[in-house]
Amino acid sequence: MRGPQKRAFAEQLVRIKVLYQEARRQKLDESPRLQRQIELQRENLIAGALVQEMTANAQIDDATARQYYEQHKSDYETVRSHHILIRAKGSSLPVQPGKKELTDEEALAKAQEIRKKLEAGEDFATLAKAESDDVRSGANGGDLGPQKRNQTVPPFDQALFSLQPGQLSEPVKTQFGYHIIRVDSREVKTFDEVKPEIEKRLRPELARSAVENLQKKTAVIIDDGFFGPAVAPAAPAAAPQATAAPSAKPAPAPATK
Repeated sequence: MRGPQKRAFAEQLVRIKVLYQEARRQKLDESPRLQRQIELQRENLIAGALVQEMTANAQIDDATARQYYEQHKSDYETVRSHHILIRAKGSSLPVQPGKKELTDEEALAKAQEIRKKLEAGEDFATLAKAESDDVRSGANGGDLGPQKRNQTVPPFDQALFSLQPGQLSEPVKTQFGYHIIRVDSREVKTFDEVKPEIEKRLRPELARSAVENLQKKTAVIIDDGFFGPAVAPAAPAAAPQATAAPSAKPAPAPATK
């Protein structure tokens, strides 16, 4: 907290204490309604402290943590890759200076041509620097660095995590154009590496389950009369009699991400 924030906090605290003292002088704290509110706030604060305590002290056994790891192993996978992007008409990326805007067909044909060159042994980094319309990665030879799942648009992400190290993708169409992807390595963190993270993630769930069990064991009576009579749902309106078949319209095509 910086100096101005500390001062603002101190001034707010002073204001609260001044108002609190004046309220007590006027004996507002003796109001039954306010006393009930104060007691409810007190109960809420103490209940929150208990939940925090239950969360901090929740014990996660190895079997539970390992089961979670096996079910979510893909969350701990990292892929390193390179790519070359060929921009197509309609892309959200601007046309690079000195380059013409390619139609979708032209962009696909160029991506296929580049893939053939890569298969023939041409250097990926050299082609990426010369041809990729992804300026940032292109300057680094197409290097995308380490990536986890769901960090990119779905078509790219799906292709990326379906490739094996050293494998080239077919042209992958996204909202940016056509990509040629090469996976360099795949790495999955071991259970021991992610165990502390898993335990941290599971503790709130165990605490929530403990709270639910506590509620089930506690006898609670709720007076339904307090809520008033149940309101019957309104009857559906009768459908008007059709005099002619409505004109059929084709469903709109789903938007491409």
